[in-house]
Amino acid sequence: MLIDRSETNHKMDYTVENYIVDIDADDYMARFRDERRFLELCRQCPNFGCSWACPPLAPDAALVSGRYRYVRIIATKITPARTDLSVDRAMELIRPERIRLERYLLNMESRCDARAFAFGGKCLYCGDELCARSSDRPCRHPDKVRPSLEAFGFDLGLTLRELFGIELLWGNDGMLPRYIVLVSALFHNSLPDEFVD
Repeated sequence: MLIDRSETNHKMDYTVENYIVDIDADDYMARFRDERRFLELCRQCPNFGCSWACPPLAPDAALVSGRYRYVRIIATKITPARTDLSVDRAMELIRPERIRLERYLLNMESRCDARAFAFGGKCLYCGDELCARSSDRPCRHPDKVRPSLEAFGFDLGLTLRELFGIELLWGNDGMLPRYIVLVSALFHNSLPDEFVD
């Protein structure tokens, strides 16, 4: 399913395409999860152990015990109108979409007895403060912060390529790629055709 919309940000123009795929949870975990590999990759990131959205995380018993039957995966492709943007401007594109997506995920999580997976990186809720994890304290916003799929070992490049036909791009020479893709998910038990947005 593709939901197209254009968005104008006060700082820049960009287009957003939202793609949605519903898949069996066991199938998604078997085909797209390699926890050991991605934990090692995450160790190389400066956010490792510094954010409650990033690894290392305690095992999520609800997920690994097979509690959920389905996964709704959302790929949000953000294409800036300009092609000459440096990577330090990425959050100007990402932040409004993360806010929108995280609201949607949390709303659906509460309505459908579901488990949301959002995005790694900088927390949107602590402002300029360091994550409480950096001082060994609990998350200040546990009602809002959700881990990323990659924090649980899901391969986002493979997910995008096989389920959506989208290639994950990386910036070069300090410049943003042609587009950025955010991947989020909702593990749930509602039948996909009954899943109400």
